[in-house]
Amino acid sequence: METDTHTTNEALLLNTPRAQEALGKTKNSIKIYGVLSAVALATVIGVSGSGHTVNTFMWVRAVLLPVVAVLIYRMTLAASRGSRRAFERVRTLALIMPIAIVGVDLIPGVCPLWYAVMQIVCMLPVVRAAFITRGSALRAAFPKPPLTPRA
Repeated sequence: METDTHTTNEALLLNTPRAQEALGKTKNSIKIYGVLSAVALATVIGVSGSGHTVNTFMWVRAVLLPVVAVLIYRMTLAASRGSRRAFERVRTLALIMPIAIVGVDLIPGVCPLWYAVMQIVCMLPVVRAAFITRGSALRAAFPKPPLTPRA
């Protein structure tokens, strides 16, 4: 049966200064992403309140991304406590989210340029987290489990 936490040997790898520093930087990046997403939501509210057009896509994205930031931060906390599953999720989301979000924003007519730029800025800390989670410190702390033959 697969467990969600490290064994004693794996926990030692997670508790190295390099791994802890990398996890700290990842948590910080996700916090910054959350703050920037909240600023983006406030901006959409402000633009809408000033009488400018804000489409449904912008509203939905502006509301969902701060919520996603909280969820990813919780996963990052779980990873820092040794959850390989949470680490893999953070690692995957940090890679996919910037591509998906920026890619959709660049489709002509989906959103105004100012909104696309704001979303790109929001994704910069997530890109940083993607690089950090693929670095040698966290690869060593979360080694790939050995393949087990299926019965």
